[in-house]
Amino acid sequence: MNRRQRQILILLGAAALTLCGCSKSVRNYQLAECIGTLGKYENNEPVETPKMKAERERQESEETLENERGRLLDEARDLAQSYHYEEAIDLLQSSGELADDERAATAIAAYQAALDNMYEYDGAVGHLCFTNLVVDTARAFDGDEYSSVYEQNMITLEEFENILNVLYDSGYILIDLHSLAQETESAGDVTLSQQYPVIPTGKKPLVLSVENLNYSSVRNGDGVATRLALDENGAVAAAYTDEGGHDLLGAYDVVPALEQFIAEHPDFSFMGARGVIGLSGAGGAFGYQIEEGSSPDYEANRETVRQIADRLREDGWTFASQGYSYQYMGDMSYDTLRDDITKWQDTVGSLIGACDTLMYPYGSEVDYSTEKAAFLINQGFRYLIGLWSEGDHVEVNSTYLRQTRRTLTGYVFENYPDNFNTYFSVSAIMDSAR
Repeated sequence: MNRRQRQILILLGAAALTLCGCSKSVRNYQLAECIGTLGKYENNEPVETPKMKAERERQESEETLENERGRLLDEARDLAQSYHYEEAIDLLQSSGELADDERAATAIAAYQAALDNMYEYDGAVGHLCFTNLVVDTARAFDGDEYSSVYEQNMITLEEFENILNVLYDSGYILIDLHSLAQETESAGDVTLSQQYPVIPTGKKPLVLSVENLNYSSVRNGDGVATRLALDENGAVAAAYTDEGGHDLLGAYDVVPALEQFIAEHPDFSFMGARGVIGLSGAGGAFGYQIEEGSSPDYEANRETVRQIADRLREDGWTFASQGYSYQYMGDMSYDTLRDDITKWQDTVGSLIGACDTLMYPYGSEVDYSTEKAAFLINQGFRYLIGLWSEGDHVEVNSTYLRQTRRTLTGYVFENYPDNFNTYFSVSAIMDSAR
């Protein structure tokens, strides 16, 4: 039946109902039931009257306004959860939709109180450094020639997650390494000065890093992730092959596992901070060979690394050079160090963008009174990260910031567990599969 025929049938039905003497309300009910609009319009009128239309549009307008108010309140809440209190307040105060909303006024007062409760932290700032994570201990710790590499140089995913939970419960929050120094630029020169992070009362700042993230020391199928990749949503994930041989993308290594933790605990990240990712060059980057001739796909690999690096920066990660060869820089001659850094800049540096941080491989620092130190600083490396198992050290002068890191590995857990007592008990976070 076409539309015209349906209209004629309805009119005939209406005429019949009129002739039979039915009341208007009964006729409206029967017509509404016939045409499928029962309960839709006022008094079951068969059509929307101007009054009904005006009321409907008013309700729709109110619903649209309430939805926008809810969106703005949620956006402000998300900002506040990562300590962007000023941005959250500005958002609510500048939104005309929330001008007379009591919920906005209450939220603004709460965010202002939290902002007023911030304090300048002048204590020691720790730096915990992680390597690749073991996901499947049965395959990684199986006694073959790779087993000792995994056991000694890595910790497990379970241990990493346990550590994050303890740190979170203890009030630690991740901060950006750069927040520890104030940079002043004049006539093209940059001068650094000590800066104490201003954080919420009851919280303690912590820097996190990942050591030499190239995946060159892992083997596919051993229960360890083998590279980073962008998933279907454009997020950074770790590629991992499970026991059944299925290739998966997910939270199987430090970077995506930390992202997952922050998604569940946004207040663990202070103003969007993540960590520092150290990269060398000889073993590739993020699991991809990027030097000319190193792989038939090296050009595509370079583009992949560039895309991953862009997303990581967007998410709040920063990068550190670890030299091209990942060798002891303290033992290098000036010429060797110069060539090593230059080669890193031509390979990795050209893909990840500007980099002002250097993480010394194995903690082997240069003598800061020598031309090697002057060369590094002249190359733009002003944030210099060494290694120290005991205590947390930060030094800032006009030229550079120097901090020490503590690397977490199975070897250190086994032989020097007390080195981490400030942060957690090694025995309490240890994977039972070890």
